[in-house]
Amino acid sequence: QVQLVESGGGLVQAGGSLRLSCATSGSVFRLSTMGWYRQAPGQQRALVADITNSGSTTYDDSVKGRFAISRDNGKNMVYLQMNSLEPEDTAVYYCRARLFGTTYWGQGTQVTVSS
Repeated sequence: QVQLVESGGGLVQAGGSLRLSCATSGSVFRLSTMGWYRQAPGQQRALVADITNSGSTTYDDSVKGRFAISRDNGKNMVYLQMNSLEPEDTAVYYCRARLFGTTYWGQGTQVTVSS
């Protein structure tokens, strides 16, 4: 099975930066598409960014130019660098792994951006 653990969330002022990390276990990481999703109160969980096993990335329009997703297959880690943070980025951020239609979720890490 796959286990995902997020870290790096916290409180930051608008315009600041945070780097989220997701540590994985299991033997399928290098074949998986990895992603970051977020969910604000009263909202649906939505894609922030994802990255395929070959390094292709996808970003939601709301974070393009501000966030960057990356992965280190040797360390079984995926990262989300978040710059120029805005109050609208406040949410619980979840790490997700997907392999052949099977999806695994981490428990989430809170990101709060103050104005």
